[in-house]
Amino acid sequence: MSVGYPRDEFKPPPECPVFEPSLEEFGDPFAFINKIRPIAEKTGICKVRPPPGWQPPFACDVDRLHFVPRIQRLNELEAQTRVKLNFLDQIAKFWDLQGCALKIPHVERKILDLYKLNKLVADEGGFDIVCRDRRWTKIALQMGFAPGKAVGSHLRAHYEKILYPYNLFQSGANLLVSWTHAPVSQHSSCLKKCLKRSCVRNGWLVSKRMKSEVGNLQQRNPVDLVVCLVCGSGADEDRLLLCDGCDDSYHTFCLIPPLHDVPKGDWRCPKCLAQECSKPQEAFGFEQAYRDYSLRAFGQMADAFKSDYFNMPVHMVPTELVEKEFWRLVGAIEEDVTVEYGADIASKEFGSGFPIRNGKFKVSAADEKYLTCGWNLNNMAMMDPSVLTHVTADICGMTLPWLYVGMCFSSFCWHIEDHWSYSINYLHWGEPKTWYGAPGFAAEQLEEVMKKLAPELFESQPDLLHQLVTIMNPNTLMAYGVPIYRTNQCAGEFVVTFPRAYHSGFNQGFNFAEAVNFCTVDWMPLGRQCVDHYRLLHRYNVFSHDEMVCNMASKAKTLDVVLASAVHKDIAIMIREEQEHREKVKQMGVLHYKEAKYDHLQDDERQCAKCRTTCYLSAVTCPCSPGILVCLHHVTDLCSCPVSNYTLNYRFTLDALFPMLEAVKQRAELYDEWASRVTETLEAKLEKKKGLAVFRSLLAESDSRMFPDNDLLRRLRLVTQDAEKCSAVAQQLLNGKRQTSQLTVEELSSFVRQLYNLPCSLSQAPLLKELLNRIEDFQQHSQKVLADEVPGVAEIQSLLDVSFDFDVELPELPRLRVRLEQARWLEGMQQASAQPATLTLETMRRLIDQGVGLAPHPSVEKAMARLQELLTVSEHWEDKASSLLKARPPHSIETLSAAAEKVSGIPAYLPNCLLLKDTIRKAREWLQEAEDLQAGGHTPVVDNLSDMVLRGQAIQVYLEPLERLESLVGEVQEWKESAATTFLLKNSPFTLLEVLCPRCEVGNLGSPKRKPKKVKESPQSNKKKIARLNTLTDVEKALSETKDSTSAMATLEELRVREMEALSILRAANESKLLPTADCMDLKVCICQKAPMGAMLQCELCRDAFHSVCVRDPTDTCASQPWLCPQCRRSEKPPLNKARSLLASLQRIRVRLPEGDALQYMVERTVNWQHRAQQISHTFNLPELEERPGTPPTLTRWASGSHNTDSNAQVTLQFILHENKMRFKTASRLNLNCFHFQDGVSGMKEVMNGSEKKAKRHLEREGLAAEHRGKDKKHYHKRQKMNKEKNLDRRSASTSSSPRSDFSQSDDSDEEMAVCPAERCQLPEGDEVDWVQCDGSCNQWFHQVCVGVTAELAEKEDYICVSCTINDGHMRK
Repeated sequence: MSVGYPRDEFKPPPECPVFEPSLEEFGDPFAFINKIRPIAEKTGICKVRPPPGWQPPFACDVDRLHFVPRIQRLNELEAQTRVKLNFLDQIAKFWDLQGCALKIPHVERKILDLYKLNKLVADEGGFDIVCRDRRWTKIALQMGFAPGKAVGSHLRAHYEKILYPYNLFQSGANLLVSWTHAPVSQHSSCLKKCLKRSCVRNGWLVSKRMKSEVGNLQQRNPVDLVVCLVCGSGADEDRLLLCDGCDDSYHTFCLIPPLHDVPKGDWRCPKCLAQECSKPQEAFGFEQAYRDYSLRAFGQMADAFKSDYFNMPVHMVPTELVEKEFWRLVGAIEEDVTVEYGADIASKEFGSGFPIRNGKFKVSAADEKYLTCGWNLNNMAMMDPSVLTHVTADICGMTLPWLYVGMCFSSFCWHIEDHWSYSINYLHWGEPKTWYGAPGFAAEQLEEVMKKLAPELFESQPDLLHQLVTIMNPNTLMAYGVPIYRTNQCAGEFVVTFPRAYHSGFNQGFNFAEAVNFCTVDWMPLGRQCVDHYRLLHRYNVFSHDEMVCNMASKAKTLDVVLASAVHKDIAIMIREEQEHREKVKQMGVLHYKEAKYDHLQDDERQCAKCRTTCYLSAVTCPCSPGILVCLHHVTDLCSCPVSNYTLNYRFTLDALFPMLEAVKQRAELYDEWASRVTETLEAKLEKKKGLAVFRSLLAESDSRMFPDNDLLRRLRLVTQDAEKCSAVAQQLLNGKRQTSQLTVEELSSFVRQLYNLPCSLSQAPLLKELLNRIEDFQQHSQKVLADEVPGVAEIQSLLDVSFDFDVELPELPRLRVRLEQARWLEGMQQASAQPATLTLETMRRLIDQGVGLAPHPSVEKAMARLQELLTVSEHWEDKASSLLKARPPHSIETLSAAAEKVSGIPAYLPNCLLLKDTIRKAREWLQEAEDLQAGGHTPVVDNLSDMVLRGQAIQVYLEPLERLESLVGEVQEWKESAATTFLLKNSPFTLLEVLCPRCEVGNLGSPKRKPKKVKESPQSNKKKIARLNTLTDVEKALSETKDSTSAMATLEELRVREMEALSILRAANESKLLPTADCMDLKVCICQKAPMGAMLQCELCRDAFHSVCVRDPTDTCASQPWLCPQCRRSEKPPLNKARSLLASLQRIRVRLPEGDALQYMVERTVNWQHRAQQISHTFNLPELEERPGTPPTLTRWASGSHNTDSNAQVTLQFILHENKMRFKTASRLNLNCFHFQDGVSGMKEVMNGSEKKAKRHLEREGLAAEHRGKDKKHYHKRQKMNKEKNLDRRSASTSSSPRSDFSQSDDSDEEMAVCPAERCQLPEGDEVDWVQCDGSCNQWFHQVCVGVTAELAEKEDYICVSCTINDGHMRK
């Protein structure tokens, strides 16, 4: 079954107190309940959880337990729902008697609440008034329908059709017109039979047909005698109806209200209808089920019901869900859910759930303690502290426990226990039981609310709430101010209800509970009050209260002193009332008196015939009514006989009652005397109040005499504790010790009043009164200061200082501190306004936030208004400045300047506005820079241009020149990509600038170092020294920093010189290592670093040897060009025309970049080389060179002999050829007219060789060479002999032809040292030339490049020249 909820979902009431006593407290149930009573009786119910070890065995005989449960229809339990159901039953019965079946209409897809509609119309004055004043829309709104849907007209139609005839019937209006004459004749039996035998046509009985149709069925014409009882006419026979009850005739139009159609069912006339509906309804009560259940069978049924209803296992259904669904079902008219409840099962018949002595359940030795335990419900009601022990009869359910077997939704309705006693309920096992309770002081309020909301129920059953058949939603009661509390009682827990505490609840599922009543001493006055209440309700008593009191009085000597005192008070009231009533009866004229042993009679034999009170002390009887008696309150209700015939039956004479009173008084006298003194002490006034010591002595006396803990003793103890606490607090206040929470002045004043209102007199009270007076004086002074418009800070501070003497919370202190905060805030405001440069938005917001937190004051409000205005303006311009700067596309500088001009007048620090101004400044500077760049006349450097574009893009201003500069940078980028495509090899690791510039480093010889003590510094040039260029980054930086192309060419020229030097060193080193020696097989060559073998290739540039297999590419198509090794071939070699085209396109862009300068330098260098080569060709009349394919130089011997010549042509040719080889290595190796370039080189080599032969300048190999070879064959087998004189001649010739070899001599050196004595001096150029000095016998200086010595070798090892090696026999290491 689907579970739904109403619109107003049930809201659980607050929880009642839950107590968890210790094992010691749990030992005495009555002492514990008496202890918790002040707390628990405020909620009516409470829950007690036993200590964990308290688990009594379940002793009920499950197999013998059989019971017939009660049937509960949930929607009949709730009072308001039952009223609605009763109303609908009456409406249905009314229309059924009218021959129509009631069909409840739907309005707006909801079942129409006919009861509510009828009640609302009645409250508005009735149908006629509602129609006259057009209040149907109002009623529709009150019924919860949405406005504007014309629901009111539908409600009127339904009311007029269904409810209006019923209300007319209820008011008797349908009987206003009647025919007073007797009928002409009674209907004959044959007519009735004939009418009843009439056939059916179209579903209508002929008895409902018109008279004319009926008459045709009769042989005689007695129907003519049938006339309308309203109008007395027999006319309009077709509109004449016969009643199915009395056979009277009525016209349809004479009825009130008139009938438009003939009813389909049996029709009753208004008289019969009144007779049927006036029959009293049966009192509502629970039906008994037809089935007798065993405990096991009931449990199976209960679990199956809950599981099927919620569609889940029973143990998984939340208690909150069951609770909400229960109250939904209780209030739902249209849903009929029926459950069964096994309630009020006598434990005497089937056995209690607790073990009892001599019971059938065998108790183990460990569980024997539960036989005598006070919490065993079989013992609790009859323990000594319980008053019910003095009730002689066993009362099932009150002194004997009752058993309860519940299922889901089975409930116990609102009720209070019999005689307003306590009750205790223990849940042995099973699912929880949900309880609701109201405190005893709210009992009458709860009754009034229920009577107000369901008066119809109480009219028929005045003692309805004692029948345990009516429930009402706790939320409804709480809405009317009734305090309701709830709890869920789980298995193994007790629930205690207190006197006159209404309680109700329901079961969450299958469970087993047991309950019993008990009464304590404090219940005695309530018990007598309950008997009087029962008398008014005519409700029977479960036991006789007077009989119980007399039984206790007869045992006065053994009574507890407190109980004796309570009995003394109660019996005194009883005797006084009895004496008064007997006197009244005597005055009424009762003459006969007789003793009657009423305690020997059953209770039902001595009940008052009027109020059903159980009589004990006396009763009145009459001989005319044997077995009937009345109490003395209802003597006049006995019978109609003269009072003189009555007999007063008495159990005790008044003289016999007074000794009983005296006996109880003597037993209670000791306690009463103490109680009297306590009462006098507690109620003393003014100067008669006793000191705290008297209260303590009374408490000590009660402890010494072991008076029981009752209300009086608890009150004395509570007053004493309060007095001691007040004394301690007062002393702390007087001593000036601050409390954790200070008292307010009102609390102090109240505390002082409390001291004076205490029943106890305290010595600290006058002193505290004086302190209070001083505080009040401080308050008056503070009020005066706070009233000033501008109070002085010193005065306020002095008041604050004085306040530290009072350990009291003063309301003026916050106001004084507020005034100080206001003054400080105004000062901070003035300081911030005086320094606009530091007045940020955050500062303004902080000041405003602080100002908002201040109390209102005119000065603060004015300053706040100014500050708020400034903040608003500032925020506006900040946001506007931000939006101007973030605008896309950016605004023009004129727009931003106009905004910045307006912002300049705001006296505040505005970051965005300052950023706006700074942006304008940057934009102007950038525009000026762009203008200068255009007007400067020189070509801009690409780095400067790119930087300028980046800076321009970062400026949030529309810059007109920026687009043109961006386009220019794009063109430069495209040019670089084109150049890279032209020059870079596929997958080249080098950048474009690397392959276009001369190399910074060649091999490991790029940066030769000088030997510290022997290296000779070259003469310093008069020109400015160019910075050392060690890396490509340095070169790029140097080229970017040059102002024009001339400076860039100078930088590249310097780099070229260094490159030539490094390559010369590398070539010399590679050639020297290839000289044949003894250990030549240990030589490592090629990229594989293995020994020479097979076909070898020699690089034209670096002169290193390579295996043909390792470096020769079979697909190489450039066999006609000089062969370069993989390290030396760094780029493609495009035609010169293509390079010139690239250079021309760059010049059209008019932007300088390092790659462009390098390309320009390369082109110029190449063109210069071609020009010089042509000059040499013309100078020496070289024949026309023809193109012939070249082949890579094949290495056929380790080293070829060198041929020296002193002719200028040969030297020049050697220099040019050497430079040509360099050009093959340099970046962007240009194939400059491959035919002329390649064959020109070969031709020049042949010319040089021919010139050597003609000059016949051969080296003379004399004995020095032979001696040298003889001494050191391993290292210098083919080393050449140096002719010093020819060498000097050649050096002078070469130096005269090459101005780069001129050196200025230092002061401490000889003139011969200015010339390198090496056989093949390479005439190095540059500002710095590295030298090395021979460590042999000659001490000559050599160029490091010319002798193949690296800077590292020169620094670490001794150098010995060839001559010294031969002469001195030294070996070069």
